[in-house]
Amino acid sequence: MQASHLLLEEPIRLASILESSTPNAFSSMTKIIGTLGPSSRDVETIEKLLNAGMSVARFDFSWGDSDFHQETLDNLKKAVRNTRKLCAVMFDTVGPELQIINKGEAPINLVVDEFVVLTPDATQQASSTTLPVNYPELASVVKPKDTIFVGQYLFTGSESTSVWLEVMEVQGPNVKCLVKNSATLTGTLFTAHAAGVPVGLPTLSDFDKEVISKWGVKNSIDFISLSYTRHAEDVRQARLHLSKLGDLYQTQIFAKIENIEGLKHFDEILKEADGIILSRGNLGIDLPPEKVFLFQKAALHKCNMAGKPAIVTRVVDSMTDTPRPTRAEATDVANAVLDGADGILLGAETLRGLYPVETITIVQKICAEAEKVFNQAVFFKKTVKAVGEPMAHLESIASSAVRAGTKVRASVIVVFTSSGRAARLIAKYKPSMPVLVVVIPKLTTNHLRWSFTGAFQV
Repeated sequence: MQASHLLLEEPIRLASILESSTPNAFSSMTKIIGTLGPSSRDVETIEKLLNAGMSVARFDFSWGDSDFHQETLDNLKKAVRNTRKLCAVMFDTVGPELQIINKGEAPINLVVDEFVVLTPDATQQASSTTLPVNYPELASVVKPKDTIFVGQYLFTGSESTSVWLEVMEVQGPNVKCLVKNSATLTGTLFTAHAAGVPVGLPTLSDFDKEVISKWGVKNSIDFISLSYTRHAEDVRQARLHLSKLGDLYQTQIFAKIENIEGLKHFDEILKEADGIILSRGNLGIDLPPEKVFLFQKAALHKCNMAGKPAIVTRVVDSMTDTPRPTRAEATDVANAVLDGADGILLGAETLRGLYPVETITIVQKICAEAEKVFNQAVFFKKTVKAVGEPMAHLESIASSAVRAGTKVRASVIVVFTSSGRAARLIAKYKPSMPVLVVVIPKLTTNHLRWSFTGAFQV
């Protein structure tokens, strides 16, 4: 177990906690990814999100069509121009997600200790006794006593709109389940997750490929969040698909770890992916509650030592309906930063929540406060030790730049780059000062090609 990087060598004065936070010229260095949707898709709201600290906009195609998301993205581009703040675009794949479609759209009331049947028959109407699921092989992979969780979009597991089901018996292609808690399912789409059960669906679905080939190419997406990544080969196949789509070969792939299979193959996935997203929602169902924090700390440490960005999800679920996080959630955000998280991903809180702007504002403030007590000196030593000797030339330059910047208490580190590699290596050592990246374009014949990577725009 890796120790926390909290700066215990210099005890914090309790009186200082009562003092107002000092605003910085830059927002927190921890990136905040906001999912855009019904509550956050107009230009005015997006401008507020950008000013509050959102640096990546996530588009989740598990619901909504391309026209809906295109309109949202067009609004994002307008907001970026108006605020003059850069914002990357992340496409979140659907992948092998189990879905239940409620064509009738009427609320479905499930009562504790009653039975409901999961069926692959798409002609069936969703009701309190029958739920049609999009996976014909479900009956062949589950067994009695298995747990299946059903909820609306990014469910929390504690709300009245999510339900736990226990598999009682398999009846041909159908699965009979016992309802473990009363709940009301509202909406047209519900996500199902069978705890610890492997699902034989492709990680990059035909639907995902079509969206990337059309919507992704049209909009030159910056990142792909590869849902339900289970093997390194999943990342390789996604990269192969991108390599056939012109400039999308530069699009970075963040592997989303959200089930036991992905956890078992974490090391090999980390080597192939450009970054990691720790999806604590689904994985939190697969893992015993007492093991979730161990996974987070171990996974973040591996990402940090490999120099790969790590993003944590599901931190302020309660802010979907309330303007203030719980004490546990506020502490959770800070601990994620102290554990080494590079970004915080917000889902339902900004997509359909009542307080999207307040959510990003509060999360940004918590991250900024946590960064002030992050023990960069200890982290630097651990990272240098993990790299070992002899260092590659560029790695040596990057680590030396961070060391020099720390010793002279520099206000900023300026990096000139054409590929972004030097900037990423410097960021690997988590300097306490911001990194400004000046991109030097690469000239190829008559065309000017460039890409931007870095902490802050210049």
